[in-house]
Amino acid sequence: MINFYQPSLPNGRSRYCSSQMKTRTMHRYLRLLGWTEWDSFIGIRADEPRRVAKFRANPHPENKNETVCMPLVPNNVSSKEVGNFWNSQAFDLELPNINGKTMHGNCDLCMLKPKSQILSLITEKPERALWWIKQEDEAAKRCDGDGKFFAIDRPTYAQMYKYAAEQTDMFDKDEEAISCFCGD
Repeated sequence: MINFYQPSLPNGRSRYCSSQMKTRTMHRYLRLLGWTEWDSFIGIRADEPRRVAKFRANPHPENKNETVCMPLVPNNVSSKEVGNFWNSQAFDLELPNINGKTMHGNCDLCMLKPKSQILSLITEKPERALWWIKQEDEAAKRCDGDGKFFAIDRPTYAQMYKYAAEQTDMFDKDEEAISCFCGD
């Protein structure tokens, strides 16, 4: 997708990755099947009021015959219920889930995630950053301005990778616990 949209990378102002790889791909497939109208369901949750309001103000239907629905909102489904649902399934994606939320998700280091979350994910698994670094390096060769970065309001992926590598743990991971006889 990046090669198709050269020279610029997807970013907060031009999120072509999400629209082209999800929404428009689905719409192209439905039209290929001969459909001219459909209902789309998106997973915006009730505990995401900013996203709900933003989407309601501008729902981006593909055409006038598309109805876009957010079924989790009127049913008051929050991240906790979503987490509980997935925890009760027979399979597990093995994504860490803390109170119904995971830092991981579809796009591992998505530029829309908070900086601290991206840094945490790089610290957890540094090789995650390599693809992102390569994309910014390649874009810098063919593009001037903001399009050569996934985000202009934070350090580059290379800078975050370097920062994560240079950090040391404050505490010794091999420290043994002090013997406790409190329960005796």
